[in-house]
Amino acid sequence: MAEFPADGDRFDRWVSDHVETLYRVAFRLLGDPHDAEDVVQDAFRSAWTSRHLYDSARSERAWLLAILRRRAADHWRRSGTRVPPGLSELPHPVAPAGRNPFDDELSSAMQRALDRLPEELRETLLLVVVGGLTHQEAADVQGIPLGTVLSRVSRARVRLREYLLEAPPTPQARP
Repeated sequence: MAEFPADGDRFDRWVSDHVETLYRVAFRLLGDPHDAEDVVQDAFRSAWTSRHLYDSARSERAWLLAILRRRAADHWRRSGTRVPPGLSELPHPVAPAGRNPFDDELSSAMQRALDRLPEELRETLLLVVVGGLTHQEAADVQGIPLGTVLSRVSRARVRLREYLLEAPPTPQARP
């Protein structure tokens, strides 16, 4: 693992290696692209400010995702909400038969399905699948046992698949 970059040019390269992953996790946690951008920016600002605390024995991505989790929690505290605004108004497409529902990972259907997961399952799944952390790194970031991470990821995947394959509610018949 690399040392945390001390100068601006090296930090820029280090950020470019992880910005896409952090944005994807932030977007999935918050459900809004602008909020996700703000939280990612706050996370990188915090990383730069506290760069002296970086432990090179830890994965760069794991360290940044731990910071991102705290910035997302700050965002939720400030906004007083956990459900992304306007999410309930998004259309509810049906997954065609034979299609892998995980193919379109940035769809509104995927976001709705993720939002239905309990918070601990969603966060653990995002750290591993979207954030690219190992199960052990996710356990370290969350401060939970490895077995709990393995169980949460497994349960989250099963539920997510079920949610994505559900048919939309049938419209009410009009009199």
